[in-house]
Amino acid sequence: MRMFLSEIDKKLRDAYIPILIANGNTLEESKKIFKILLKSVKKESRLEGASNLPKNYGDFLLKESLSKGKTRDMIEDLRKDGVRDEDIKWCWNMDDLERRIIEKIDDNIRVASFLNYRKDGMSEEEAAKNFRKYYPMYGDPKDKSQATGDDRPLPYELQRRVNIYIEKRSRTEPEEYREEIEKTTSFNALIRREITKSKI
Repeated sequence: MRMFLSEIDKKLRDAYIPILIANGNTLEESKKIFKILLKSVKKESRLEGASNLPKNYGDFLLKESLSKGKTRDMIEDLRKDGVRDEDIKWCWNMDDLERRIIEKIDDNIRVASFLNYRKDGMSEEEAAKNFRKYYPMYGDPKDKSQATGDDRPLPYELQRRVNIYIEKRSRTEPEEYREEIEKTTSFNALIRREITKSKI
């Protein structure tokens, strides 16, 4: 049975299948992965009651943060981690399905990278350490189950700025960039340091 694709489904398909291909999947594999991810995020969105979030929800959150309450506390915590208003708008003004697809693809890339390190003969501990050094990890910055301090997860709201930073450094000063990565405890620690220097 063919899955009916809405306008947002088609937009996501056209945007994210090329990303899956760029990460080493064939076109057919990418289509299958996307179909599974889309079905998963639709279910999650529906179960969490997020499928009816208003458009420009980021603008709403910023407006709500001007009053006392949970929203203000959440926004203040994000700002402590370097998140700006434009990051909140970028992340939360997009369709809920797109935000979830981005997170799922990020998770997919992480798992694939970890498995590749394992195939190269690394132990689980070595693979995890190597992965954290070369790839940003996103999630709840308060989650200390995998890492602490500056190695903690980065807020998803930073993802666009981090991607721009990675692309620029890789293109303009690859050797210096690689040396800095080698010297740091994790990629997240490098990102947090660059944020404090206003380089991201």
